[in-house]
Amino acid sequence: MKIKKVLVANRGEIAIRIFRACVEIGVKTVGVFTYEDRYSLHRYKADEAYQIGSDTEPLKPYLDIDEIIRVALKSGVQAIHPGYGFLSENATFAQKCADNGIIFIGPKVTVL
Repeated sequence: MKIKKVLVANRGEIAIRIFRACVEIGVKTVGVFTYEDRYSLHRYKADEAYQIGSDTEPLKPYLDIDEIIRVALKSGVQAIHPGYGFLSENATFAQKCADNGIIFIGPKVTVL
């Protein structure tokens, strides 16, 4: 399967670097941001961006697996890149991606 669109489940410089790599290989990008990050550069570097979480939680939504999967399905991505930290080593997240037909860009669930 050719990946045409990737959701980056991270923020800041890590997300920007992944977006840049995707642009270089012709892959569309989806970003997520919290209310607190609504003016952050990573929001504007993505082809599409969606707010996650409530207006009172600045970081917790970046760990909300169900919300990230919901945005991924809504936006029609084929893959999710977890970035660094946050969800990159979370076997539950990798499994939920697989359960929803989304490629997890990272180690296989069995490795995590």
